[in-house]
Amino acid sequence: MLNGCITALVTPMFDDETIDFESLDILVDWQIENGVIGLVANGSTGEAANLSTKETIDIIERIIAKAAGRVKIIVGAGTASTATSLKFLERINEINGIDYIMCLTPYYVKPTQEGLYRHFGLMADKSKHPVILYNVPGRTGCNLEDSTVLRLAADYKNIVGLKDATGDIPRVVKFISEKPKDFILLSGDDCTILPFISSGGNGVISVVSNIRPRQISELCAFIHGNKREKAIELNNNLVKLYDSCFWEANPIPVKWALYHENRMPTPTLRMPLTTFSDTYHESMSKLLQLTK
Repeated sequence: MLNGCITALVTPMFDDETIDFESLDILVDWQIENGVIGLVANGSTGEAANLSTKETIDIIERIIAKAAGRVKIIVGAGTASTATSLKFLERINEINGIDYIMCLTPYYVKPTQEGLYRHFGLMADKSKHPVILYNVPGRTGCNLEDSTVLRLAADYKNIVGLKDATGDIPRVVKFISEKPKDFILLSGDDCTILPFISSGGNGVISVVSNIRPRQISELCAFIHGNKREKAIELNNNLVKLYDSCFWEANPIPVKWALYHENRMPTPTLRMPLTTFSDTYHESMSKLLQLTK
């Protein structure tokens, strides 16, 4: 069971936009040393949409090698095309060391719920790894309804969880009352970690933990340990940082923060993403200082 903080890792890059694997190694070690229970490779925070297939595979294999079994490895999978997603899964199935795949709802095309059911069913049939569904309608323009999730969980044994990035806590509370007992429920929204896990969720796949892995890991542990006052105090200290990491599109702010704190040599992203606007630097720097 995935109870705790899982970091959706950024992809460090040099100024020429090639992958900085040495910095990636350092980040993996630092994340694990600071208490995360898992790492996501090839997520939106890792700029998956702007990576070639070869780069994606190289990054996944590098993270697995560096993690060396110390934490769970979740690999992002999913495109706007079912056929393309299935083709990618064929390659992922060949890699040892993956614990879960995380299947994104197809973006832009706006499928029906029946289309989503069939899409994820085919992904589940193809994958040799347990599947975590990923619902992030703010990015994809496609909402995976609870009834479809429950139908998939009932019909496919290897569909084992959901990353919910809606930030809709009443919806989460209702879903928790209906989901299978061992079905994993992970927040994809840092701002709602406290109420999400307090309501019965298992953990978070976090953006902010890229820069504050110890604090987000402790927050999850405090909530699971019923240390309410400590959880509230820590969460209150982090609230403004949650917001700042989305002043511009993720992962623009968080890559700049890692660069600012000397965790990576550059804040480089691939176009059409651009580096963090100068107007935010001073405010972000102050928030980083306050949350160390």
